[in-house]
Amino acid sequence: MTVVEALASARIDAREARLLLAEASGFSEASVLAHPERELPQEILSRFREMSERRARGEPVAYILGRREFYGLSLAVNPAVLIPRPETELLVELALERNPASVLDLGTGCGAVALAIKRHLPRSRVIAVEASAAALVVARHNAANLGLDVELRHGKWFEPVAERFALIASNPPYVAQDDPHLRDGDLRFEPKQALVGGADGLDAIRVIARGAPTHLTPGGWLLVEHGIGQEDAVRSLLGSAGLEDLRTWPDLSGIARVSGGRLES
Repeated sequence: MTVVEALASARIDAREARLLLAEASGFSEASVLAHPERELPQEILSRFREMSERRARGEPVAYILGRREFYGLSLAVNPAVLIPRPETELLVELALERNPASVLDLGTGCGAVALAIKRHLPRSRVIAVEASAAALVVARHNAANLGLDVELRHGKWFEPVAERFALIASNPPYVAQDDPHLRDGDLRFEPKQALVGGADGLDAIRVIARGAPTHLTPGGWLLVEHGIGQEDAVRSLLGSAGLEDLRTWPDLSGIARVSGGRLES
């Protein structure tokens, strides 16, 4: 069977089929496109069929490949961690704009936010906290693979942290527990504890907002990713916790995605 025949036999999106065939064969995606007439060995075909069948059942491409690109980093991912999204790169950009000397990443998952910040601010101290031991294994692997010195701690939110930081960043669970999107697409396969934030999606953000003032240095920022339509409620929580200069920033789609506030200097 040739490359073009194998791609045509897959019951999945054409671009995803090319990605999976490139992974199964060891060819680049460009090579897959450039040589449609190439005959494929049975071993490669079997591997490609197994991968494409997993995708046809809905399994995320990132889990099948075992990796995801985020802010220029190739990160290992598996079903123990949330798959990093492009919109979360806004959280990293806002953190980098503030050039903090110390950073706390709450709910780090695979380590995406903490590692991206450390890559671009190598002199900053970066600590990342994760409640899931399985996710922490993935984050440690990514940190070691990238050669980035991020201190990873096991615990829930502020529990393993006594220090104060110039910036706290978090992409916490913020999906409401009865949100129908949880039954769609990639979300069906991702860890619910990394997605669901209680009845209204704001349980984790409430905890983070309450704890932030005692873990920020004067003038320090809290930046929190949230869902569509949650920006007013999140800014209210930050204000009630005593933070000031409350703001919300849109992602590249124009959706209010990150809200933040600053501790009084």
